[in-house]
Amino acid sequence: MRPLRAVLIYVAAVLLCGALVAPCVYQFAQAVSETFPGLARQPFHRFVNRTMLVAALIGLWPLLRATGLNSPAALGLAGHPRPLAMICSGAALGSGTVLAVASLALVTGARTLEPSLAGTAWVLKLAGITATAAVVAVLEETLFRGALFGALRKVWHWWFALVVSSLLFATAHFVQSGRVQGPIGWLSGFVVLGHMFEGFLQFKRIAPMLINLWLVGAILCLGFQRTGSLHFPIGLHAGWVFMLKLYGWLTVQAEHANTALWGTRKLVDGWVVLPVLIVLYIVLVRVLRPQVQKKTYGQIVF
Repeated sequence: MRPLRAVLIYVAAVLLCGALVAPCVYQFAQAVSETFPGLARQPFHRFVNRTMLVAALIGLWPLLRATGLNSPAALGLAGHPRPLAMICSGAALGSGTVLAVASLALVTGARTLEPSLAGTAWVLKLAGITATAAVVAVLEETLFRGALFGALRKVWHWWFALVVSSLLFATAHFVQSGRVQGPIGWLSGFVVLGHMFEGFLQFKRIAPMLINLWLVGAILCLGFQRTGSLHFPIGLHAGWVFMLKLYGWLTVQAEHANTALWGTRKLVDGWVVLPVLIVLYIVLVRVLRPQVQKKTYGQIVF
């Protein structure tokens, strides 16, 4: 049960560090407001979010050591004979699925092209979107699939590990909107954490995004489990992020659009994405064959 205990300690430590350290960082930002006015004007909940992210990155190495995943091969980042091909195939599949839904939104009039887009910002914007997609995909796949899913499947059957790690993945995307009123004190971080999870009490409102993100996590876990490599889920994740960022930039919501169905610029918060994700999961179950264990010189290889 050591991997499970390590995961629970890791999650608790990230939340605790975010709540305790953020007020110090916020007060420091106010102290240097004359030098960095933009930093000082940021709302407090962003300091909590960023502090939690830094804590998650710092704690990743101890987590990997505690779970025995402290090597590139154990994380699924080495050992595959065609890593670039796996990344490219995943990116193409991710981009294609978002493009299909985005095209349908444009054809039905739920979204329209942004009329004010012009000229010179394209190159820099595309470069920024590409960099964001790459960084987010590598970091989140290493954490949620390589570390968390990898650790949990050491304790449980891989499908149950898929369910739990995908739920953690989906939940993490909601921990971003907590706000606090009044002066910032030592307990303000815990107030923000409480507000962050209030949305889960209104399940009907968050249901499309929560279910869709759970399915996204499940698809990525399946890709890792069946290929034995993080390269395919990294490519798939990057393709999704790239096209979703592009979708939010190039299109605007029509006045008559049904947001419950089509979602907002995030797209994943609308019900229209659900059947696409279900079909994608079924296709990958059929296309990605389970790894076959073979014995070679007394060792099990894949």
